[in-house]
Amino acid sequence: MHFTDSPVSRRALAALLLATALPAAPALAAPRSLRGTVSYRERMALPPGAIVEVKLLDVSLADAPSRTIAETRVSGRRIPAPWTLRFDTRQIEPRHSYALQARITHRGQLLFITTERHSVFTGGPDNTDIWVQRVAGDDRPPAAAPSPIGSWRLASLGGKDVPASINTTLEIAADGKVSGRGGCNGFGGTATIQGRVIRFSRMVSTMMACEPDKMTQEQRFFKTLERVHRWSLERQTGRLVLLDRGGQPLMTLTAQ
Repeated sequence: MHFTDSPVSRRALAALLLATALPAAPALAAPRSLRGTVSYRERMALPPGAIVEVKLLDVSLADAPSRTIAETRVSGRRIPAPWTLRFDTRQIEPRHSYALQARITHRGQLLFITTERHSVFTGGPDNTDIWVQRVAGDDRPPAAAPSPIGSWRLASLGGKDVPASINTTLEIAADGKVSGRGGCNGFGGTATIQGRVIRFSRMVSTMMACEPDKMTQEQRFFKTLERVHRWSLERQTGRLVLLDRGGQPLMTLTAQ
């Protein structure tokens, strides 16, 4: 290669030498996220302090242990438990197979774990709902987990027993959904539970007309639910007590 001795030629030669001397720039990190929830089908609450773990694993080699690409831990206070897993795409090999694994533990004890393969990077969405199964060996719910979750029947309202002829029910699911019958109409809504604090949304009900005593109790029940701030379980009877912000009982319910 021949360059004439001109300012332009000298600059071109210097640029060429500089380009060949510099090392290739490393590939830039490309962060990516996977999201989803972890759920189980048992209608029970987790003990306080339970942890939900989600891992992204390289499962390409059947005869070798899976390699962890990324992992995250979230509180098991709310089920379904939302999670976000962040990782670097430089760790992903196009020809490898990857899957998500989830488990729930409490003080080192394994409570739930995935039993099905949740493959990722197969062209599907990056949002995955993972279902975990209860581990074998103990079919009893954790003893240290009193909870308002369950099916209940109204026993007293405003400090007075309700008539046995009026069947008012309240069902609180593990995912916070609320349903039941007010005495006349079916209803639905949500509950937010944080420790001993519980707050109900405004209930949406059907619009049937019933006897005046049933309608009156139903309306009082709905309005009282909006005042509920805390919950408690009576030790001897197992009744659920719903209280206002000041700790005064608003209603009691028996398990169905």
